[in-house]
Amino acid sequence: MSKIYRVLNILFCDLDSNEFNYVFACDTCKEVWDILETAHEGTSQVREFKISLYVHQYELFEMLHGKSIKDKYMSFTKMINNLTS
Repeated sequence: MSKIYRVLNILFCDLDSNEFNYVFACDTCKEVWDILETAHEGTSQVREFKISLYVHQYELFEMLHGKSIKDKYMSFTKMINNLTS
């Protein structure tokens, strides 16, 4: 068995059924990687849009009225985590 098939086998064994359905017909590790990257992170345009959206939400954070401090803190933490990821 060649090294490529060994690596593909390792990759396939580590995927859940949904991820496996995306990549089961791939012949190379690069194909698997590219498909999984797009499935999890989206294309570069999607990533840029998400970043822009999260920055906009951060800039408008002060406009959130009628929430408790705990709710505001949770919202702020969620925005920061989204921007970090």
